[in-house]
Amino acid sequence: MRLLQHIGKLLLAATFIASLGLNAAVAKTLKVGVSVPSADHGWTAGLLWWAEKAADDFKKSEDDIEFYVVAASSGSKQVGDVEDLMIKGIDALVILPHNPATLQKVIEEAYDSGIYTVVVDRELETPAQNVFIAGDNAGLGSVSGEWLAKEMDGKGKVVVIEGMSIPINKQRVDAFNEVIAQHKGMSILDSQPADWSTQKALAVMENYLQKHPEIDAVWCQDDDMLKGVMQAIKESGRTDIKTVLGGAGSQDIIKMVVDGNPVVRATVTYPPSMVASGIALAITGARHEMLGKMYHSAPSRVILAAELIDTNNASEFVVADAAY
Repeated sequence: MRLLQHIGKLLLAATFIASLGLNAAVAKTLKVGVSVPSADHGWTAGLLWWAEKAADDFKKSEDDIEFYVVAASSGSKQVGDVEDLMIKGIDALVILPHNPATLQKVIEEAYDSGIYTVVVDRELETPAQNVFIAGDNAGLGSVSGEWLAKEMDGKGKVVVIEGMSIPINKQRVDAFNEVIAQHKGMSILDSQPADWSTQKALAVMENYLQKHPEIDAVWCQDDDMLKGVMQAIKESGRTDIKTVLGGAGSQDIIKMVVDGNPVVRATVTYPPSMVASGIALAITGARHEMLGKMYHSAPSRVILAAELIDTNNASEFVVADAAY
């Protein structure tokens, strides 16, 4: 429930602040557009789930907010979605760009037109937003490395399965490698991309299992890829791999930790609920209000900490019915 509590605090704070302005004779309906990529894997499915949940939560407590939540299967489709939202007269835009380069121009148009803009997760090359909110990619790598080194007592052979070859993947991998390099008894045998795909991770892990006769642990930085890794290990019959660590904090993997899986004993957060926090920030910002008890307007940059989820706290991160 810990993730839900974090989001709940932001939503409640925004609701309270909004209520202070209800003494106006006629409250203007605030129009909020939310644009995310289609659910092409677990994390993006979770993103859409949290966006719709945040919109539903606000609508239950307020009558003067209208939401438009849309999902796009490509960058060009998302450009069209944002243009449609602008035609609808939105006051705030919350967007996780399918491809930042493709969305740069249309987001700039929205921002320059006075629409309060919150960019989530994938940063634009040229900033064009009031607020940027994301997880801590370097933190995900370093927290993963520190936990794995401790679990392995500073020695053993590790294989790495990377995400897509984009900047946030490099931030994660570089931070992880830096931690592992501090432990002379540990070695990284291999590091290849699998694009955060379960099936590609399965194929990469099958190759690793054929190539390397001894593997002590796998770091795959993503819980979707972890599922492919576990399937490959199961099908191979190998028993030498004692630890597999993913990341992002999917409910499926959290359940494995809660249930005491002997190989999957932890994960590290990179929460799709960040889009719900982005919606709360957009609402308070568009209303020119402060968030909670802050003495200034909302921060322009919010980086959510990478938190270790293990057997000690996994139950706190369970969110019933969450898509990821």
